Amino acid sequence: MKIKLIVGLGNPGTEYEHTRHNAGFWFLDELAWQWKAVFQSEKKFFGQVARVSRPEGEVWLLKPDTYMNLSGKAVAALAGFYKIKPEEILAVHDELDIPPGHIRFKLGGGNGGHNGLKDIQAKIGTADFYRLRLGIGHPGERNLVTGFVLNKPSAAERDLIHEAVKQSLAAMPHIMTGEKEAAVRILHSKPQAA
Repeated sequence: MKIKLIVGLGNPGTEYEHTRHNAGFWFLDELAWQWKAVFQSEKKFFGQVARVSRPEGEVWLLKPDTYMNLSGKAVAALAGFYKIKPEEILAVHDELDIPPGHIRFKLGGGNGGHNGLKDIQAKIGTADFYRLRLGIGHPGERNLVTGFVLNKPSAAERDLIHEAVKQSLAAMPHIMTGEKEAAVRILHSKPQAA
């Protein structure tokens, strides 16, 4: 396992900046700050892109400008251009089926109805890419999901999500070097009280 592309899923624009659906963007902004990476708009990759030289090699950070439902367009464009294989991609996204503050890390699997994941799978032709799933909780009923993900979390939930982002950043050295078990130990441990 060697990650060459990390894509944070979210929606562009200030009206979506603080919504639950942008948890992937929150993570990528923190990672870019930690790695001293600067995003630049890249029309041919349909998003904000940063290139980082890491001890493990070159890594691309991507925040699609395509809106969540078309995230795969940006991922396929960048991955295709740089010949990045699906198993070298890490998608970081909000996850309804996990409580705020909890994280899950896996390779492949279903998309759980997440439109960003669904589009990536369709555009790259496989589900075999890594996912870092940041829990945002569930509103309880399916018909409430759209409004829920497109609204801001409560202050307490936001604190829990930010703690999960910090915990995820702590696991990145293990994720980047392919130490999956060590990463999972950090990521799947109980969230700390905020």
